[in-house]
Amino acid sequence: MKIDRLVSIIMILLEKQRISAQELAKMFEVSTRTIYRDVEAINMAGIPVLATSGSGGGIEIMSQYKVDKKIFSTDDLSALLMGLTNLSGMVRGSEVANAIAKVKSFIPSEKAKSIELKASQIYIDLTPWEGNGNVKNNIEIIKNALQENKLISFTYIDGHGTKTNRTVETYQLVFKGRAWYVQTFCRLKNDYRLFRVSRMSELSIIEETFVQREYQKPLLDFEETAKSLQMNIKIRIHKSILDRILEYCPFEQIKADGEEYYLADYPFIDSDYYYDMLLSLGDKCEVFEPAKVREKLKEKIQKLAKIYGDS
Repeated sequence: MKIDRLVSIIMILLEKQRISAQELAKMFEVSTRTIYRDVEAINMAGIPVLATSGSGGGIEIMSQYKVDKKIFSTDDLSALLMGLTNLSGMVRGSEVANAIAKVKSFIPSEKAKSIELKASQIYIDLTPWEGNGNVKNNIEIIKNALQENKLISFTYIDGHGTKTNRTVETYQLVFKGRAWYVQTFCRLKNDYRLFRVSRMSELSIIEETFVQREYQKPLLDFEETAKSLQMNIKIRIHKSILDRILEYCPFEQIKADGEEYYLADYPFIDSDYYYDMLLSLGDKCEVFEPAKVREKLKEKIQKLAKIYGDS
């Protein structure tokens, strides 16, 4: 008995008022006896299917059970289709494809074109232009662990370059900013931990299930903390990197300085991450103030120069 055939029969019965066993048998290239066995299995799964014989008879789902397609507006269906289609670009698997097929089954034929047009007006591609090709594979492994309630093990490199071996319970996949994370309960730390998927290697599922704990959601909103640490620094940039600055700085905080340059009040936090961002701009950016940021940048540049000078 094929599960995909059962799901397809259910979708057809939801779509049609009544269909004969012969039609279904022809459609799936099986015998009518197989179709009647499938109908029995669907009934046992809790979906009430009736089979009537004679002229005008056939197989149908009880009308009281059918979902009224009118409960979904055009905007509802467009939003559902948009979300599922965009998700399918990053998360592989038949469950997303099946969900898309189910949503499409609710679309009236006369509205299909307009709904699919609306659904395609916003496209979200979560795959990076370039980078760690193992992220997709890691996500698939984590997805399987989540579905089967199993432990995973991996080697992890944290933000300081320290490597550790971890065994964790998986609870949630998270996409935040530009990266994928997984919320877990870490057996090493005996606490909840959020791991960045791109920093995981040698990832595998352990054939051991675990009892779900009272789930603790990851802390993802750092806006208030960032505001308390953030300050504006004054920088001068070449026009060739204006697009990069606009990723972090509103245009209202940028003004022209001649034809080739701009002055910007740039949001900044005193951490290595932000200094590295400034250094990545090379000679197209100069920090004017505050003096302590300028001096720290000079120290970092001098260390770099010493490395390359010695070689």
